[in-house]
Amino acid sequence: MWIDTHCHLDAPEFAGTLPAVIQSAQEKSVKAILLPAVKVSDCAHVKELAHQYSQEIPGLVYTLGVHPLYTNQAQEGDIETLEKRIIESLSDPRFVGVGEIGLDYFVEGLDPYKQEFFFNVQLDLAQKYQLPVILHVRRSQDAILKSLRRRNISGGIAHAFNGSFQQAEQFIELGFKLGFGGAATYERALQIRRLLKELPLDTIVTETDSPDIPPAWLREEGIAFNEPAFVGRIAKALASIRGVGDAEFSSVVWKSAMQVLPRWATLCAGIPSLHLAS
Repeated sequence: MWIDTHCHLDAPEFAGTLPAVIQSAQEKSVKAILLPAVKVSDCAHVKELAHQYSQEIPGLVYTLGVHPLYTNQAQEGDIETLEKRIIESLSDPRFVGVGEIGLDYFVEGLDPYKQEFFFNVQLDLAQKYQLPVILHVRRSQDAILKSLRRRNISGGIAHAFNGSFQQAEQFIELGFKLGFGGAATYERALQIRRLLKELPLDTIVTETDSPDIPPAWLREEGIAFNEPAFVGRIAKALASIRGVGDAEFSSVVWKSAMQVLPRWATLCAGIPSLHLAS
């Protein structure tokens, strides 16, 4: 069985086709998906989706947060609203953390000070409610590590990790797993592949970032965008790069995701069909 630790099921690319997308993932033995919110206005929707498709994907969960790419449009009042949504969701077993939050120093036109404000206040919320975080880390590894060291965050996942080996080790020391997906399927992705080969196996988790970060074969096969159904195929490619068997890789990444997101682990432990993955 496969796990997708980062998938934007609420993206407009899936509008009108989401039932088919979910069915395809179910048919490909995807048993768990994490759906991170990117805006405060999306919080209710991601929560609704996590419950709506819980029969098809029993380990479907969500996190709540403001993505750095949306901070230019965000208002300070959004933090108060976000905290209310978090409080309301603490009793929901499908709510597993704060995210997607972080810093993006690659995309032009983003106000770095506003990004840093929203990132830091969301880290404060994660600390206050003792929740792990899903991090967006793009050309911002050192700044994010600095903010994490100032707080007592319970860990989480550094999504789509593409930093140095030394930075990877620092995230791991702070209790984070590192997300790998379609980017590693490109032969030119030498640094990502090096990390996959050399990092401890139990520090790696699988993701698609659907509908983004397409794997190498997507366009060749005439597929419009990435889907959670592809996480198994991506994971097998990662396992091959790593030099381990598919079954071992699947088991380890599942356990790793559950280790850093304990509310997810509690949910899955209560679902009989997922006991084999524990």
